[in-house]
Amino acid sequence: MKTSKYIYALVLATSLTFTGCSDFLDTENNSSITGDNFYQSEEDFSAATAPLYNKVWFDFNDKFYYGLGDGRGYNLYAPYSSYIYPFTDLNETGLTGPLVSAWGSLYNVIQQSNKVILGIKGSILSDQDIKNQYIAEARFMRGVAYSYLAMLWGNVIISENTNDLINNPIVNTNPTSDVYEFAMRDLEFAAKYLPKTSAAKGRVNKYSAYALLSRVYLTYAGYSSNANSGTRSQEYLDLAKKAADKVITESDFSMLDNYEDLFMITNNNNSESVFALQWIANGAYGEANTLQSYFACGSEITNDAAAWGYWTRAQPDVVWEYEAGDTRRKATWMAYGDHYDEIQIANGGYTYEKTEEALNVKKYVCGSTKDNAGISEQSCPINTYMMRLAEVYLIYAEAVLGNNANTTDVAALKYFNKVRTRAGLAAKESITFEDIRHERRMELCMEGQYWYDLVRRAYYEQQEVINYIKNQQRDVITPVLWNTDSQTLTIDASRDPGSRSIGNIDESIFLLPYPESETVQNPLLKADPVSYEFKEDRITDLFN
Repeated sequence: MKTSKYIYALVLATSLTFTGCSDFLDTENNSSITGDNFYQSEEDFSAATAPLYNKVWFDFNDKFYYGLGDGRGYNLYAPYSSYIYPFTDLNETGLTGPLVSAWGSLYNVIQQSNKVILGIKGSILSDQDIKNQYIAEARFMRGVAYSYLAMLWGNVIISENTNDLINNPIVNTNPTSDVYEFAMRDLEFAAKYLPKTSAAKGRVNKYSAYALLSRVYLTYAGYSSNANSGTRSQEYLDLAKKAADKVITESDFSMLDNYEDLFMITNNNNSESVFALQWIANGAYGEANTLQSYFACGSEITNDAAAWGYWTRAQPDVVWEYEAGDTRRKATWMAYGDHYDEIQIANGGYTYEKTEEALNVKKYVCGSTKDNAGISEQSCPINTYMMRLAEVYLIYAEAVLGNNANTTDVAALKYFNKVRTRAGLAAKESITFEDIRHERRMELCMEGQYWYDLVRRAYYEQQEVINYIKNQQRDVITPVLWNTDSQTLTIDASRDPGSRSIGNIDESIFLLPYPESETVQNPLLKADPVSYEFKEDRITDLFN
């Protein structure tokens, strides 16, 4: 890793002045934070952990979050956006900009978390319970970052001390299994020591950690098996179920009644939000949520020039998968004739009439400063969901399904159907893996998750996922038209299909290339990984 780059990022992250986002980000100027003189009180700990919800994640959120998660998952395409089409077309390299930025962002999260953890450990404060709470918050963030690195790059460098890498940046990676193990240990520590209720609105709590654990356990259940074994580890399926159950039955999280309400700025940090990135109202670049700028289909929505999303469109592949009456489609994609009350409020709302040949992104598109005073050019203060309760419900159902062909388990059906019925769909009496895959795609579409769903399945059903991706026909550009009466896309027979060049679809697609700048500085990134020496035992009393 480029040492100077990460040191600079750490200085930035600990010298922010946050204003106008949420109570725990409304802190005084932190520019005097240093490891020697800062960590002396709980207020100092709170100020030090606040940047972990924001700036260090910026380059992950800015383009990679959806370019990889939804572009590579084939939920969207953007033929003129270099931050999307390399992923959609499976042609990314170690020079692809968002890939390089995401690697840096995830390691910024890790190194900033390390800085906080070491600072708190060395604090003069004697209350170990308070220390553990904020160490747990930093370890939560570090564990999430490593869970992403494991799914994206596999073998990566595990770091617990920034100074070690400063002194010697040329080191071997650690094996993927150890990276997952490290992520689980961090999240297990967080589940044990975070408070049951958030210290401030928007901060994670104990059940946020259990929720992320349920996702990582479910993922590892497949990883710990053979690529084409068709089965997952029952031990980790059981852990995923237990972790999800803790969230569902013990926490204060609850689903919103209306799916569209999830993506209103006024509903930031709502009851369904398990973990979300917190962005600054009218924030500067690096502190603001830029997603609307990339998604909004025209300046009539943003009332400024930052509306670059006309060619960022839904793949027909995903639109055809929506069931009739699924209210999530309109909340996710704008189709011809759709009306949105919350955009252009002064004019009675906004009706999408840009084109009948495609659907544009709605999710995370909130309007202009006339609609909400917190919006400004390239800045929309809507939180970025990293996990919602609805996903925990689906994880519970999938963990119960496990290695079976189907399940009629009462609890699994109850939680699975909560997600479906909110979307206006009929409940099911039995569910299969295909039901869960479909529901996850529809529920979490444009929330940066679908590629990870495919990777998770490929860990133990690799050939099935390869075949699925081949059948998406990514090399074909299908001309379509939106039928406002039937609310469906139809193929436009008056135009010939186009084509595009995509990469090879084989087992290699499930790992990204390392950033070229990193392999130049540290050639050992491409060498065989070295087992990590863990410094603590796993926590084993989380479900007692």
